[in-house]
Amino acid sequence: MATIDITEKSFAQTLESNEIVFVDFWAAWCGPCRMFAPTYGKAAERHPDITFAKVDTEAEQALAAAASITSIPTLMAFKDKTLVFSQPGALNATGLEEVIQAVKNLDMNELRAQAGPQNA
Repeated sequence: MATIDITEKSFAQTLESNEIVFVDFWAAWCGPCRMFAPTYGKAAERHPDITFAKVDTEAEQALAAAASITSIPTLMAFKDKTLVFSQPGALNATGLEEVIQAVKNLDMNELRAQAGPQNA
C-alpha cells in the first residue's frame, strides 16, 4: 500500500479506521525528511496491513503543533488509536523495520493492564 497524506481533518478518522497507523511528519525543505521518504515508502509497500501516513508540517501547522512536533522528521506510531511510539530523526530501513515489528507485536491488552494501576 502506498503512503497517504493526512490533514487535521482526516487525522482522527485515519486513527479510528485502522488498527496500526504510522505517521511521518515532514517538510519539503528538510533534507533528512527527503532522505527518509524512500525508506518509508518501501516499508509501506512491504506492509500493506499497516497505514503509512504523511503530514506536511508546512501545510498542516495546526496538526503539527497539536502533535507537539518540534523536530522533523518525526515518526509516530499508533495502535488501537493509542500513541505507542514517537521519535524525531530519520531511521534507516533496519531501524524502521524493527519499530514496525515491535508495534505489530505489541500486546495492547497487556499495555492497558500495566497502565491501569498507574492511572488509578
